[in-house]
Amino acid sequence: MNPKKSSSGGGLVYSTGQGRMCPACRQPVARCACQKSPALPKTDGIVRVRLETKGRKGKGVTVVTGASTDPSELDSLAKQLKQRCGSGGTVKEGVIEIQGDHVAVVMEEFQKRGKTVKKAGG
Repeated sequence: MNPKKSSSGGGLVYSTGQGRMCPACRQPVARCACQKSPALPKTDGIVRVRLETKGRKGKGVTVVTGASTDPSELDSLAKQLKQRCGSGGTVKEGVIEIQGDHVAVVMEEFQKRGKTVKKAGG
């Protein structure tokens, strides 16, 4: 493992094996014991879908924001979207990322679920 130390308090803030660490209880954020993990951003009820290639060596990634505020619901939604698109992906800080250009498929899926969907970006 390659742990990185913060310069202020000397506590572990990131570990390559575990990811982000909670500064209070020093556990991975996913298993934070003190429940002081960073809150997901508030949404306005509109799901925004965009294709992002910047900083990804030209590879397209479909990015979904504003889908949900509940982390467990967000994980299951991401799993369903990945299966529907037949592609890999992840959830990072309240944002779903699906590998490849699947904007149309993702927008259609959210419309079926009765959500307000907007295509963001160009």
